[in-house]
Amino acid sequence: MRKLIFLSLFFVSVTAALIGFLNFGGLAARGEYQTILLDFKETIPADALQKELKAIAKQYNVTPKLDNKFSAKDNVYIIKGDKQLLQKLRWSKFAKDTEIIEPNYIYKIPKPGESARLAEFLKPNEEQQAQPKLIGPNDPLYSKQWNMRQINVEGAWSQTKGSGITVAVIDTGISKVRDLVETKFVKGYDFVNDKEDASDDNGHGTHVAGTVAQSTNNGYGVVGVAYEANLMPLKVLNEYGGGTIADIAEAIKFAADNGADVINMSLGGGGESHLMKDAIDYAYQKGVVIIAAAGNENESSASYPARYPHVMGVSAYGPDAEKAPYSNFGAGVDISAPGGSDAGKILQETIDIDNRGEETFLGFQGTSMASPHVAGVAALIKASGVKEPDEILKVLKNSAIVINDDGLNYYGAGQLNAEAAVKLAVQGQITFQDFFRWLRDNGYLNPGFWIDGGAVALIPKILMVVGSYLLAWFLRIYFPVQWGWSLFSGLIAGSSGLFFLKTIFIFDLPQWPLRLLGSSLPELGNTLQGTDAFNPIFASVLIPFVLMSLLLGHPVWKWFAVGSSLGVAACLGVSAITDPTVWGLPAGLDRLFLLANAILCFALARLSVSKNG
Repeated sequence: MRKLIFLSLFFVSVTAALIGFLNFGGLAARGEYQTILLDFKETIPADALQKELKAIAKQYNVTPKLDNKFSAKDNVYIIKGDKQLLQKLRWSKFAKDTEIIEPNYIYKIPKPGESARLAEFLKPNEEQQAQPKLIGPNDPLYSKQWNMRQINVEGAWSQTKGSGITVAVIDTGISKVRDLVETKFVKGYDFVNDKEDASDDNGHGTHVAGTVAQSTNNGYGVVGVAYEANLMPLKVLNEYGGGTIADIAEAIKFAADNGADVINMSLGGGGESHLMKDAIDYAYQKGVVIIAAAGNENESSASYPARYPHVMGVSAYGPDAEKAPYSNFGAGVDISAPGGSDAGKILQETIDIDNRGEETFLGFQGTSMASPHVAGVAALIKASGVKEPDEILKVLKNSAIVINDDGLNYYGAGQLNAEAAVKLAVQGQITFQDFFRWLRDNGYLNPGFWIDGGAVALIPKILMVVGSYLLAWFLRIYFPVQWGWSLFSGLIAGSSGLFFLKTIFIFDLPQWPLRLLGSSLPELGNTLQGTDAFNPIFASVLIPFVLMSLLLGHPVWKWFAVGSSLGVAACLGVSAITDPTVWGLPAGLDRLFLLANAILCFALARLSVSKNG
């Protein structure tokens, strides 16, 4: 009976972890759609395609239509439908002539909060009055752009300003406000209304475009990151900030076919799309760098399209350089950039929909605002001579300011550093001295990075494992101990878990199953929260006592219980010395708590072996 109870608990835990890996819902399962995509094979003859469309219309009482004029060459049609119709189509005779049948998901502008008007930036306060006048571009509101100084943009401008590079802004469109008059534009397209004029009717796209390439050093307004780059306006989101996969995928291909070097997508949602993934792969193969916002749900994975391969997902931080409270994190996040918070928003000129579309300076916050910072720096890198997308992404990551204490991947490779990125790009091949300097500046040469939890808590974990084996060896001198897989498993589970898995981030997977596998028994209490402090219920003699009560009568599994008790003793003993933090206990008392429970765990194992040896 005890064996069955233990096995049931074991399989429940394993099943929960597998469900997290294989059936992760998260944003992926929360996609919204009202229409269905039918991507017919390009080899199908035109007359055969028309017959197929008429047959579908008749059988399902729908009207297949092209989404926009560019959809015709790709044979992409949309019909109104729900999940039930989607399943019918996938199992119908028409499926053999299609490459993709999938939901036409709706992606949206991530909105974490209200915008701030210029007046809020101009409120006098002691901190602003104490600041010295900045030396730099002559744009009068540059002093309010903390974000530009935070990424060291002026240092990058000494090398390049992005001339000759085209950045496609796939968003709500771009309106040529006063502070974009001097910025160069190339031909774009409005995929929502199927026309060439891609003006903004929301304000989001113009604000994003301003961060990329707002006219700079023109004695007016604010600055942009790559202000000599060209902007390509591609409108895929309507005035309410929503747009479909079909439009976004066509916009990506349009950008790739019309000379875009960088694509920025400050949009996202749930629902994986093969059509969009194919479009991203197409753009990547044509040498386009693709940047996307990670999303504003404060969830432990980025939204789509940031989660696709070949897309750099961007999380956000505020003026204090700490993760913004709304920003997604974890899987799919590759780098972080200023996105703003209630303590300070991102100021650019845009249109004010609440005031008849008038031009104005507004402060927004969101990963939507973080993403164009990275897109602008990507343009600077390409203008510096680095051509291939993978190389540009590598420069962005290798030049980022590394945040060592980042167990939940809030920042990806680190925080964006425009000056270091351009400097690294200009250097071309990295010399040994450059590489050594980069290692030193980012803390990799500091032994503390490797032994204090920067990579994994290597030394403490090894001490825990070794300590558990020493305790087992010590018991063996006085009492008969049966060495075997059961005892060894208990020692590992109690002392360290599979610790090498704990800080690994795998693309598009939730992180709690990895933390679960990488946690010892005392650490299980903080698995979901991702903290380092011990839960006093788990970091005690309680779990070893329960295991011993259930398994002591079994000839094999009792050794797992004994090993677990010894492993927990080693884990708590080492932690009492290296990192004694326990929830709810003050400093000093937490150390005593861990030491006392370590002794109790060892005593429990010794008592069990002496009575049942």
